Amino acid sequence: MTDDTAPGGGGGPLSGVLVADFSRVLAGPYATMLLADMGAEVVKVEGPEGDDTRAWMPPVRGDVSTYYLGVNRGKRSIALDLRDPEDARVARELARRADVLVENFKPGGLAKFGLDYATVSAANPGVVYASISGFGSGAGRDVPGYDLMVQAMSGLMSLTGDPDGPPYRAGISVFDVMAGNHAVIGILAALRHRDKTGQGQHVEVNLLSSALTGLVNHSSAYVAGGVVPYRMGNAHPSVFPYEPLPTADNDLIVAAGNDGQFRRLCEVLGIPEIADDPRFARNAGRTAHREELRPILVERLATRGALEWFDLLVAAGVPCGPINTIDGGFAMAERFGLDPVVVVGEGDRAVPTTRHPIRFSATPATYRLPPPELDEHGDELRKWLTREEDDDV
Repeated sequence: MTDDTAPGGGGGPLSGVLVADFSRVLAGPYATMLLADMGAEVVKVEGPEGDDTRAWMPPVRGDVSTYYLGVNRGKRSIALDLRDPEDARVARELARRADVLVENFKPGGLAKFGLDYATVSAANPGVVYASISGFGSGAGRDVPGYDLMVQAMSGLMSLTGDPDGPPYRAGISVFDVMAGNHAVIGILAALRHRDKTGQGQHVEVNLLSSALTGLVNHSSAYVAGGVVPYRMGNAHPSVFPYEPLPTADNDLIVAAGNDGQFRRLCEVLGIPEIADDPRFARNAGRTAHREELRPILVERLATRGALEWFDLLVAAGVPCGPINTIDGGFAMAERFGLDPVVVVGEGDRAVPTTRHPIRFSATPATYRLPPPELDEHGDELRKWLTREEDDDV
C-alpha cells in the first residue's frame, strides 16, 4: 500500500494489507477478524443500525452482545447508509483503496451501489474481492443463506442425532465458521497470486460447498462409494471404539483409531487378551462386532472415573477425553498451556476474547483493538477517505 494506508495499521504477517469489510453476522466477520489478528487493517462497514449480531442477546457483557464481541475484535467501524449518495461515495473510495474486500450480500446485491466486483476491480485491478454466499452466484443466488438451512440441506442434520430420533443441528453454526475459514484461505492464496502478477481476482465461497467438502468421509462415502450415510448417534461408521463410553462417574470419549492404540487400551484396562481375540484384533472386526466388544470395555471402565482414566490412558498413548462443558474446555486448554483467552482493550473497554488459533514463530497474531462500537471510527475514516489530496495515483 501507499500513503493511502488506513490509520492504525499494526504488525503481523498481513501488516500493510487494508481490508474493506462489507460483511455481517458470522462467516464474513469471522474471516475478517482472523485477518485482523494477522495484522491486516480491517475497516468494518456497517449500516446505520449496525451489524445484526449487535442485537443478538443474551448473553451480554455489559450491554453488548457476546456474539458480536466474539467475531469483531481488531476492526474499525464506520456506519454508512449505502442508499445515501455521499455515504456510497465514501464506500466506493474505501473499496478503491482496499487490498481485500469481503462481502456477504445477496449475490449481485452490491451492484446498484457500484460495489460489485466488476466495478470495484475496474478502479482497483489489484483488489482481492471475496464474496461469501449461501448457495453461490448461479442458480442458487436468490436463496437466502443461513447456517441452519445449510445444515439441513447439505445432509449434516441427517447424520446428527440418535438413530431412531429426529435429526439435529450442530451446537454451533459450523458451516458459517467453515466458510469463513475457506474465505481466509482463498484470500491468502489470491494475495500470493497478486504478489506474483499484480492482479487481483474474485474469490467466491458458499456455505453449501463448504458443507459438502466439510462432510469429508461422509461425502466420499456417497460420491465414491454410492453409500448414503445415516444417523448413528455418537458412533463412528468405520472405527470402534470411537465414541463416548460410560465410566464410574461421567462418559469418556475413547478414540482408539488403530490396532496399536486398541492394544494399549486393553492393557491399561487390564484385559490384554481381548486385543488378541480374532473378533477384535483388527479394526474391521471391532467395527463389525462392536455390540459384543462394547460391554467388555464398559465393564472395565466402570471401575474408575473419567478423569482418572483420562490420565492413565493418555500416558499410555491412547486418545481419549472427558466430555466437558465449555468452561471445562477452556480449563483443559489452560492445563495444556494453550492460553486460550486474550484480553483486548483497556479499562472499561477491556474484553476477554478467544485466542487466534494459529501460532506464528516469527510474526505472532496481534490483538490491537477491542470490538468497535458502531461508527466508533467514522469521523477518522471519513476524513481519511474524503480528503482532497489523493496520494494513491
